[in-house]
Amino acid sequence: MSSTPAIHIGPHESARLVAAVERGGGEVVALADAEAVVVDGGHGELPQLPSSVRWVQLPAAGIESWVSSGVLDTSRTWTSAAGAYSRAVAEGAVALLLAGVRGIGVAARRTSWDTAALDGAQSTLHGATVAIVGAGGIGRAVIPALTGLGAQVLAVTRRGLAVEGAARTLPADRVDEAFAAADHVVLAAPATTQTRALVGAEQLEALGGQGWLVNVARGSLVDTDALVAALERSTIAGAALDVTDPEPLPDGHPLWTQPRCIITPHCTNPTALRSAAYAQRVQENVRRFAAGEDLLGRVDLQAGY
Repeated sequence: MSSTPAIHIGPHESARLVAAVERGGGEVVALADAEAVVVDGGHGELPQLPSSVRWVQLPAAGIESWVSSGVLDTSRTWTSAAGAYSRAVAEGAVALLLAGVRGIGVAARRTSWDTAALDGAQSTLHGATVAIVGAGGIGRAVIPALTGLGAQVLAVTRRGLAVEGAARTLPADRVDEAFAAADHVVLAAPATTQTRALVGAEQLEALGGQGWLVNVARGSLVDTDALVAALERSTIAGAALDVTDPEPLPDGHPLWTQPRCIITPHCTNPTALRSAAYAQRVQENVRRFAAGEDLLGRVDLQAGY
């Protein structure tokens, strides 16, 4: 590796990322001359990489589209943007949960002044137990906000190791216990073959009629048909979704007309915040690459994230 690593940016080349590479100590070069590639745009696709490329920085925290396309190989190091967007998405997750628990979603649908419409639709996070399924970067960033509001956090991670700020942590193979123990659930886990339809009729039944489900991860974590049925039957109190399956959610889909379902169009990580955060991650990882240090967000190819 040279002291000034040669970095290609593609398929686009924003001025912000060029500046980030240069601040990190790198030089922007053509793909044929690159030691590393910073992906700017694209979704699940990459150009044919020369053998000189030993590190690729992907722009997303969730990299399932690259995993499914088969472009990730073991001949080089891959890093995602995992953790780079945690603060923005965590803030959105808390906003969605509060909108549900405090009845804001119900009130926002009203067209007249009617306090009776909120009867039974409002509760509090104070004293509640909130399970965070997938307590990685985003999940961990949610914890201080929830505990600051008086909630207790039950974290679910792959191995079940202790998570700072959580009253209790469970391993992924005991996730059903979290739904039974929690008042509300926030989904922040990666999309993998193991997490597809993680939340189905059984888990929603366990959550119960006072519980809100918040999903800021990927729509594939939830069985949409089971969720629609649970909302229709008031099996759960409501759902607040920044992601859906299918996505985009088609016009006329039953979720649109569910009064206890809040939907935002995958925007808890808005473009302006995402671009700035990605540039910061690129700058830091280029610096680390140049110094021979461990890179942030290194992908576990076996786990798929």
